[in-house]
Amino acid sequence: MNFLAHIYLSGNNEMVTIGNFIADSIKGKQYLDYPKEVQIGILLHREIDTFTDAHPIVRQSSKRLHAKYSHYSGVIVDILYDHFLAKNWSDYSAVPLKQFTANFYQIMEENFDWLPANTQRMVPFMKAEDWLLNYAQIEGIQNVLNGMNRRTNYKSGMHQATNELRQFYYDFESEFTHFFTELINFSKTKLPEIESKIS
Repeated sequence: MNFLAHIYLSGNNEMVTIGNFIADSIKGKQYLDYPKEVQIGILLHREIDTFTDAHPIVRQSSKRLHAKYSHYSGVIVDILYDHFLAKNWSDYSAVPLKQFTANFYQIMEENFDWLPANTQRMVPFMKAEDWLLNYAQIEGIQNVLNGMNRRTNYKSGMHQATNELRQFYYDFESEFTHFFTELINFSKTKLPEIESKIS
């Protein structure tokens, strides 16, 4: 669910961005059905997820939520981290967030046929409500968590997690900042490795 981070970490290649964005819908070796640059994005996404899930800082953030949200705590952390990326966007990009998100939606429209069916259904809502830009506001994160709670048939209670976001705001923000610096460096190293294997 950390869409913004995955998109940002894709670099400037539009097809890599598409792959990174759709990767959760592509299982096993299905990635081989896509053009090479999309394959690179899918594999990069998987490497990012593996690095993230095993990272001690991310686990520290998740642990703060685990008693209340159990196995959903990792998903929540992904969403909260996207909030801090959006909020502090100018620290990471010279392109304003509004322009960055508009460019991304345009890429999705121009390459719509490459998107899996579930992503095709999601993207129009994502654009209309400008999820990525609204991540910068707690209200935007609340909307995302409300949607995730609905998708779990209201079993996860994820809609309540903005309470913990507000309560531990600076702890989560500090953890994100330290972790994301490492993730940027990891992605920059991993991307050329994947490119050399695919080409």
